[in-house]
Amino acid sequence: MKDRNFLKLEHFVEACIEHRILVTAIFAALTVIMAVLAVRVEFKTVFDDLLPRSHDYIKIHERFRQDFGGSNMVSIMVEVEEGTIFERSVLEKIKKITDELPLVHGVNPFQVISLASNKLKDITSSTDSIEIRPLMGSEVPRTQEELDALKDSVLNSPMVYGAYVSKDLKAALITVDFYENAVDYTKIFPQITKLVDSLEGDGVRVAAVGEPMLYGWVNYYLPETMRIFLTTIGCLVALLFLTARTWRGTLLPLLAGLTSAIWALGAANLLGYNLDPLVIVIAFLITARSISHSVQLVTRFGDELAAGVKTSKAAASAAMLQLFKPGILGVVADAGCMLVVVLTPIPLMQKVSVIGTIWVLTIAVTACVMTPVFLSWLAPSTRNAHPVNVYPILDRVLKLCIATTLSRGRYGVLGVALVLFIGSGIYAFKLQVGDADGGSPILWQESRYNTDSAAINKQFQGADRMYIVFEGDKPGAVKEPAVLQSMAAMQRYMGAQPEVGGSLSLADVIPGVNQMLREDNPRYRDLGKSAAENGELLYMWSPDSGDAARFMDPKAQNAPVTLFFKDHRGDTIRTAIERVKEFIVANPIEQGAYVLAGGLVGVTAAVNEVIFRGQIESIALALLVLVICCAVAYRSMRAGIFFMVPVILSNTITFCVMAWQGIGMTLSTLPVAALGIGLGVDYAFYIVDGIREELHHHSDLKRAITQSLLSAGKGVLITSLTLTASVVLWFASSLRFQAEMGTLMAIWLFVSSVSALFIMPAMVYVFRPEFVVGKREKVSAVSGEGAVAAA
Repeated sequence: MKDRNFLKLEHFVEACIEHRILVTAIFAALTVIMAVLAVRVEFKTVFDDLLPRSHDYIKIHERFRQDFGGSNMVSIMVEVEEGTIFERSVLEKIKKITDELPLVHGVNPFQVISLASNKLKDITSSTDSIEIRPLMGSEVPRTQEELDALKDSVLNSPMVYGAYVSKDLKAALITVDFYENAVDYTKIFPQITKLVDSLEGDGVRVAAVGEPMLYGWVNYYLPETMRIFLTTIGCLVALLFLTARTWRGTLLPLLAGLTSAIWALGAANLLGYNLDPLVIVIAFLITARSISHSVQLVTRFGDELAAGVKTSKAAASAAMLQLFKPGILGVVADAGCMLVVVLTPIPLMQKVSVIGTIWVLTIAVTACVMTPVFLSWLAPSTRNAHPVNVYPILDRVLKLCIATTLSRGRYGVLGVALVLFIGSGIYAFKLQVGDADGGSPILWQESRYNTDSAAINKQFQGADRMYIVFEGDKPGAVKEPAVLQSMAAMQRYMGAQPEVGGSLSLADVIPGVNQMLREDNPRYRDLGKSAAENGELLYMWSPDSGDAARFMDPKAQNAPVTLFFKDHRGDTIRTAIERVKEFIVANPIEQGAYVLAGGLVGVTAAVNEVIFRGQIESIALALLVLVICCAVAYRSMRAGIFFMVPVILSNTITFCVMAWQGIGMTLSTLPVAALGIGLGVDYAFYIVDGIREELHHHSDLKRAITQSLLSAGKGVLITSLTLTASVVLWFASSLRFQAEMGTLMAIWLFVSSVSALFIMPAMVYVFRPEFVVGKREKVSAVSGEGAVAAA
């Protein structure tokens, strides 16, 4: 006897098919409206969306970034192949960069620092006078004597030599910062790139790094990304056509994927969201889910026609009735797993989560409802569109699955799965949170950005920086000798970390002034003995507002200790943060306290800490969502635990590969990992639900497993093979992240399909869970050989 829920579903299916004209018209109208909205969605990266604003580090960064520097600083290096930079032609290039940088969009002109700027000063003194002047001044030295004098001044300036001029005198560094609210990578990148390219040549190399340059390269490769995306779709079409052998099996799944994308992008426009180029991989993942659900329905439709169903309406209705429950269960599980990412307090993750959830939910309409509605319009033809038949190969694979499941090989499958789970789970603990390599993991190591980054880090203290701010309890607190001594001690302590290339603070300025006031006697290179004396030394330094801002605020109450890093790998940042906290605890100051942390490394530290917590929470909550969905759908908590097997296995193997390949858990990979929870179980729903539905008609478990694998298994094979082969094209991307995500998608798809075809049927046959086989004391035992023969 049919239960009430089944009768309701049956009425719903009948209503959709019987009123297909109205359903199609409403769907078409909504799709047109959403398409108009979708074309207006912007593809861009918004830096503020990457910041977890509630984190203490971000609050410090935003409070002091205008004075002490933000996370968008660009470092430009001018390096000569032969000789030194102290040649007129080279110095003219340095000056041109310095003079033209203030014209770049959003530049803070007070934060342009180089050998040719007024920020780097030469302080000289004698018995008669003290002279403070820019190192190079407004004119490039003309004579050899002037060039030699400039070189001597650099060599005698500890804050310039090694920091802005390399130790071997072959390179000079120019740094520039931006007004954070005016940062626009699409404008900054081409302007700086044009300037840099115009000055390269004649034995001079010019390198540029920084977040605006990095995300500028991402936008630069956007046309290539779109070409790869479209080529991937083209490959997908060809493979679907090859395997499905029918136009309906090719076009309807693609239509489902396309309309899902249109609806999701239209919703993004309504919500005022942009689409970040880095998350386009997630778009492909969700599109893959839509195609997968549609392929299952088209395959079942063909099976119904082959079984003797006379009309397309009847075949479409039967396919929808049988697959609607596992389809909707898969959609809800995917959406729930995506939605939990919204708890990560980073705007980009929250936007990705909301749009991703909406995108997944659209599959319930575009694939689970509209695919059978469209099928009902088609003529009930069983003819093939081309002569190439891959079904014999697919049938052999499916018969191997059946033979393995119904023989003692099922224990071998479960044993191998257990070994893989334990081994990959242990190795997955090596997965790093944050970047795993030097340079940027978004681009390949041989990319121009990463080679520029390596060159700058080789010649200078480091292109990435973090500042720790001393907050005084009153104005003038930073002039206190105890405070300055503490800052100097922190610099020495942090300098012991190999990745810290150098540091800078107010404690570096005063000793040099003190020495110069005493006729450059090195014995007096020390801090003043009182706050008043240090104040006098600062007055003699005579900084302008831009110079002073790098070292303290106007009230001399707050001051940064800036650390320069050779890389911003996850381990480097975690070690630095731990060491800073250890120093602060061990060295308290009466006049105030240190607070963390600003600059790119400080921001990255905040993001990494949020991701570390978010990774654990997202995975745990995604698994909880899966358990709840299965418990509600099958009215059994054991069902949730049962379906966790393929999910956990696919994720541990994927995390194992990430750790092995040096792919860190970052902002870009976190939503992909969360979506992978749902991705790992969709195929299993179709196989297990197919077994369950077969057992409603008879009590022969072996026959039920055989029929489910031959029907639902065929859809799993088609989608997993076509999608896995298609994502291979992402390996050609100039964006390393996208290529690596292509690898991870292929692994997820492969492990998920293997789990559905081998592990899940074996588990059903061995454990015979009640939510599948029902409350039967005994299940009919047809011989394994007979079941295989019947297949």
